[in-house]
Order: sequence, then C-alpha cells, then structure tokens
Amino acid sequence: MSDNFVTPGKTTISIDVILTITRLTTLDVPGVRRMSQVPSRRFRTMLLHRQEEDGLHVEVVDDVVYTDIYVVLESDVNIREVGRNIQTAVARAITDMIGMQVGVINVHVEDIDYSVATEAAETL
Repeated sequence: MSDNFVTPGKTTISIDVILTITRLTTLDVPGVRRMSQVPSRRFRTMLLHRQEEDGLHVEVVDDVVYTDIYVVLESDVNIREVGRNIQTAVARAITDMIGMQVGVINVHVEDIDYSVATEAAETL
C-alpha cells in the first residue's frame, strides 16, 4: 500500500489570488512607495485568463504566470536593484505559495516619489 493517497479532483486558483499575492509581495519590497496605474492601452479580459488591477497585469497561459508590475518608487533607491528585488520576491511567492511556474515578470517604474524627500528637507 502506498502512503501517498491522492484524492480524485483538482484545485483551481482564482486569478484574483495571483493578483493579491503579487501586489502584497511587491508592496513589501523596500523602496516601493505604491502601485501605479496600468496604462490604458491594456484591456481587461477574463476569457483569455487575463486580469488587471491597480498596478498589475497578470496573464496565465498553460499554467504559467506572466505579469507586468507598475510601481512608483522612493526617491533614494537604486531603481535597477529594486526592480530585481521585486522580480525575485514575486517569483518566489508565486512558486512557493501557489506552485505555479513563472514565465516573465516585467517591472515598469512609472514614477519616483520625491514628496517625502521634499517634506524632510522643508522641516530642516
């Protein structure tokens, strides 16, 4: 007898779960101020397993996740390093939490937030 009994059936994961994991993981990366808006040239289509949410565009093709992440960063960070950290953290979260493969994670830096640096300089 085998110890690995498998119950018949399947587990489905809503694309909203992938969006939530991606968003929360991205916001947890040091240097990320907030999510940006997805440019309006993208269309929301559930029939093609695509979904957009503030700052995210996720596509699932053959159980592989492809995502575009749009962020606003803090002013005093290395942009390239933060982008790589986002890619690494999101890929790890999707793989570890959902068990899906990650195809591509594109990070788009849409803006830099200088407001905090300006406020700090004004208080001095």
